Amino acid sequence: MTELSITTMGAQGDGIAPLPEGGHAFVPYTLPGERVEAYLGTPRQGAVPGSALSILSASPERVPAPCVHFGRCGSCAVQHWADAPYAAWKRGRLVAALESAGFAAPLVHDLARTPPGARRRADLGLERLADGRVTIGFHTRGSHELIPLTECPVLQPALVALLPPLAETLRSLSALKRLGAVVVNMLDSGPDLLMRTDAPLTMPDRQRLAAFAATHRIPRIAWSTKGANEVAAQHEPVRHHLSGLAITPPAGAFLQASREGEAAIIAAVLAGLPAKLSKRARLLDLYAGIGTLSLPLAAHGVVQAYEGDGAAVTALAGAHPRVTATRRDLARQPLLPAELKSYAVVVLDPPFNGAPEQVAQIARGTVPHVIYVSCNPAALARDGATLRAAGFALREATPVDQFLWSPHLESVAVFAR
Repeated sequence: MTELSITTMGAQGDGIAPLPEGGHAFVPYTLPGERVEAYLGTPRQGAVPGSALSILSASPERVPAPCVHFGRCGSCAVQHWADAPYAAWKRGRLVAALESAGFAAPLVHDLARTPPGARRRADLGLERLADGRVTIGFHTRGSHELIPLTECPVLQPALVALLPPLAETLRSLSALKRLGAVVVNMLDSGPDLLMRTDAPLTMPDRQRLAAFAATHRIPRIAWSTKGANEVAAQHEPVRHHLSGLAITPPAGAFLQASREGEAAIIAAVLAGLPAKLSKRARLLDLYAGIGTLSLPLAAHGVVQAYEGDGAAVTALAGAHPRVTATRRDLARQPLLPAELKSYAVVVLDPPFNGAPEQVAQIARGTVPHVIYVSCNPAALARDGATLRAAGFALREATPVDQFLWSPHLESVAVFAR
């Protein structure tokens, strides 16, 4: 056991303490200014993982966690931190990322907030216990152990209320032998489920799922097998509205985690468009998904959307006359400078690892405006540095807190040559 003084907060929400022999310890669930007694693990790549055994001197910023699962559930990292310093830390992560990309004194707006109980999407684990019962929940930090969710101040209450009857239904399914997962999206038409199990669905399984869907007004339950999704039970039509337009998302479709976060991202993207933009201007939306950004952009220009997932392209196709959706894997086949030159603005919302291949081509081209929607400050820093080296300046950036009390941060950065 070692006594440590926590000096700063790390990118993953761990308290960081300098070690007498050099290097740093990373201790979850601690705060800057605290002195703790900790157990230190084996160093990994210059960092020493720690575990706080007791708080010897607590920070005045420490508050009671609102969830009984905090400290075990791996979804939240900083429920024990007062709101003001927590928000400053999240905004500061975006500032630090842009500064590391070479943009001095970046203009970063205040943090756009998501309230508790607003998250509408969850990817949950399933586990059948020895007595046959089924556990549904998030994994513990750094392991495959599941925490059975009895409450969650982050998720929409309707999603939390669905879990006990879902667990009871899954108990009777022969398709779940040991482990599985379920993605739940709260669409306008109601909960939409995509299940992954470790055995095939039988006809009795499908009948039980259909009965569950009818009882709980779940329009669709889909099942993922061999990389493809099939409908296991359909009770009602599936619909969801993006910018006022109705679409039918594929099962397990990527949605922004909350309505509030989605609205903040859209507002920041539209605010980042050039002031003088013809309605005939050509706008490019890369990694477009089901059209979260394509559809609002269509009010400001003619939109070409590219997305690698075929089901998402199908959902977007035909949703708006000023949006054309095309399937393309932008990591393997990024748009080249000659393909980019006719566009006034490029908007991109890449996955967690960013878009180094596509940004390299943008940097080589002549596109004057780039709006980058990021879910990973480290990837934004890397790709932002590529844009800066190509002559882009940073106009403004907006941090968006969609994943409350977690280290995850969304942001919108506006670049112009």
